[in-house]
Amino acid sequence: MAYQVLARKWRPQRFADVIGQRGVTETLRNAIATKRLAQSFVFAGPRGVGKTTTARILARALNCEAGPTADPCGRCDACREIAEGRDIDVLEIDAATHTQVDKVRDIIVSGLGVAPVRDRYKVFIIDEVHRFSAQSFDALLKSIEEPPPHVVFMMATTELEKVPATIQSRSQVFELKTIGVKQIADQLTAIAAAEKLDVDEAALMLIARAGDGSMRDAQSAFDQVIAFAGGRITVDDVSTALGLVRRDLLIEMAGAIAREDAPAVFELAGRAVESGYDPRLVIRELARLTRDLLVLTVDPSRASDPEIAADSEREPLLALARQFSGEDLMRAFDVLTKAEYDIRGTTQPRYHLEMALLRWIHLRRLVPITDLIQELEKGSKPRPAPVPVRAEPTPAPAASPAPAAPGGDLKEAFLGEIRRAKRFFHGTVIAQAQRIEVDDDRIVFTFTPNHRALRTQVDQSRAWLESIASQVAGRRMSVQAIEDAGVGAGATPRGASPVGAPPAVVTEERQQALKEQALSDSGVQAMLDVFAAEIKDIEEM
Repeated sequence: MAYQVLARKWRPQRFADVIGQRGVTETLRNAIATKRLAQSFVFAGPRGVGKTTTARILARALNCEAGPTADPCGRCDACREIAEGRDIDVLEIDAATHTQVDKVRDIIVSGLGVAPVRDRYKVFIIDEVHRFSAQSFDALLKSIEEPPPHVVFMMATTELEKVPATIQSRSQVFELKTIGVKQIADQLTAIAAAEKLDVDEAALMLIARAGDGSMRDAQSAFDQVIAFAGGRITVDDVSTALGLVRRDLLIEMAGAIAREDAPAVFELAGRAVESGYDPRLVIRELARLTRDLLVLTVDPSRASDPEIAADSEREPLLALARQFSGEDLMRAFDVLTKAEYDIRGTTQPRYHLEMALLRWIHLRRLVPITDLIQELEKGSKPRPAPVPVRAEPTPAPAASPAPAAPGGDLKEAFLGEIRRAKRFFHGTVIAQAQRIEVDDDRIVFTFTPNHRALRTQVDQSRAWLESIASQVAGRRMSVQAIEDAGVGAGATPRGASPVGAPPAVVTEERQQALKEQALSDSGVQAMLDVFAAEIKDIEEM
């Protein structure tokens, strides 16, 4: 007897055998039991999840000698012939082959009035029905709308949106879903036991993941591995036969990234390529791994879910998940998704793999700007956050404003309170003022026209600043921000307290001293931490 592939040998013969589609099968069982059967059905869903198989089981249930019954006997002539695809009253039509309207009329429409030869119902099973032409659907529509009582239509499609709404509205539509990794792995385990095969659990999980939600694809892959390895199958056999990436290699890559070990990343990428893995597949599986790690960061109890990790992977994955934040993993997923797209058609896929891994390392060093602002306002120094671009922001003033006229002690106390309460605001707004003047009941900040946005920020914070000033002075104080085009151009308005002299040429020693003074300023240091910039030049104002 010729060898029968696993997908056909283990095809479900009863509703109870259909895996992962309980909502569909229970509905059909109840409809048969209560005799509330439609005459047209549409089974939609991804490939290999049981659409055509469910239609065949339904045809057996309707035509079984003991039926109609939700549990066909499997022994009568009708049950056996339908299962073998040779029942003359159950016609299976491939819509991809019979797209022309003439064939639809010849095969379906012309035979509707003919009673079944032996069975209770004449059943038309139309596979990939979305491949019909518009004219073919028009010819089919009238037959579905008013079929003879002995006719039942069952249509299967992977693209439900291409089936006209007029067809769907006259049918009962069942959408079958992808099958879980655990359910596929359990079925493969049962098959391995029945076939007397010795297969590692990790190997079965790898095959189940390769099925990508399709039972048929997983069984076909299992067939291929058996042909390669024989009766004893390990995870290495699966990886070699199917070209799949070993999960432990992916975990090792993620571990190197968590350690920010760039040399190890290059070594592991090279190992993957030398093992014959497609770099695009490596990136795709890394994206899946980041998703699994993100699930574990949200809910560590999911480590017991076989779809997340096999028994041997649980502890390594949990330990790895603790080394990443959710933001790290979401950014990594975006990088890997883009890399998988970019790698198509490139002549150097290995380079794209390596660069994607290095980008992941650098993205881990980013700190959300909200966290930076909060830490700076608290007066604490944030962890360095190098950004993968160079920036040269305008340096902050090398020295604080020169002492003002009377009220200098009040001004210093006022500025000190601002620095203590909002360090970042002081360094980026207050310290940029060209002049700060204190009168008896008023504090005036003067900005150049180029710093109009900073003046606006002072205006927006006026109530808070006046509260601080009044508290320090012990009397009611007002705060005002003004703009003076003459300031900073070498002129000193009457009554002003200048910050310093106009820019002048300074010696190299003086330049170095100014740079050291600027670097010691907390505001300047905070900006260097945030933007990974460096001071290129210093001007004494």
